Amino acid sequence: MSVAHGTIAGMTLIDERLVHEAAVRYGVPGPVAQELMARSRPCLYLVPHEDVPSSLRESVRPAARTGGLPALPDGVDWPEGREPLVLSVDCAALPRDVLDIELPADGHLLFFTEIEYPPESSAVLHVPAGARTTERAATYEWNGEVMRARVYEPRTLYPVAGLTFDSESPEGPQTSAFLDGDGAEEALESLEEAVLDAACGGHRPGVCVQIGGFSDPWDMAPDEGGLVLLAQLAGQAIDYQVFTMNLIVGTREDLATRQYVGLQYEQQC
Repeated sequence: MSVAHGTIAGMTLIDERLVHEAAVRYGVPGPVAQELMARSRPCLYLVPHEDVPSSLRESVRPAARTGGLPALPDGVDWPEGREPLVLSVDCAALPRDVLDIELPADGHLLFFTEIEYPPESSAVLHVPAGARTTERAATYEWNGEVMRARVYEPRTLYPVAGLTFDSESPEGPQTSAFLDGDGAEEALESLEEAVLDAACGGHRPGVCVQIGGFSDPWDMAPDEGGLVLLAQLAGQAIDYQVFTMNLIVGTREDLATRQYVGLQYEQQC
C-alpha cells in the first residue's frame, strides 16, 4: 500500500502534419506552430459517457468512478481525517503510452480529499491488483459519537486522451515576433483551440477530471518548480453543486515510486 516540457514523443495524440495543416488554415507560420507543440504535454480526461466525443464513444471503456465507498485491503482503514473518497481510477483500464508521468500499471488509485472546503488532510492510496478488499462503511465512532463520512454519488467515468499547453512558459522567439502583427493573437488562439479539440478526437471536455498534463488553474499554477500535475478535479465533476478546482501535484520521482505521501493538495475557488 502506497500512500517535462517538450514535444510529445512520437506525437502519439495528434499527428504533427495535422498541426501544421491547421496552422496554414489559421495563418500561423510553421515555426510558431512548432514552438506551440514544444510547450505541450499529454493528459487524460475522465468524463461521463455522454461527454466522450462521438468518434470515440463506441470503443471507449470505463476507467474511473467518482464518489462511492472505498474498497480497501484488510488492515487498511479510511485515511486519517475521513475526507471523502472523490475518485477511484482503474489503472489497468487507462490507455497505455499516453501520459508522460508514471502511474501504476494495474490496481486502483483512490483519491481522498475535500472538494467543498480547503482540505485539511488528503491522501492518494494505491490498492494493488488482486488484493483482497472490503468496502468500508461511511459511519465511524469518534469521541464516543457515531459520525458519518461524506459519500458522493458514484458516477462512471471514461478516459479521453488529450493535450495541454503550458500557459505560464515564456513565448519562443518565433511566437513573440509573430504576435507583433495585427490579428496574430486571435489566429494563434484559434489554432490552439483547434489542436486541443483535434487531440481529443472531437471537442475538448469542459468540466471534468484531468490526469497528467499541465494544470488549467483558476489562480496560480501549482505545477511548477519541479512539481507536475497528478490530477485536477473540478468540483462539479464530483458534485454538480460544488464550484471549486482541486489540484494534486508532486514530483515525477514520487509519482514513479508511488510515494504519494509527499503529494501536495490545493483548492482554488
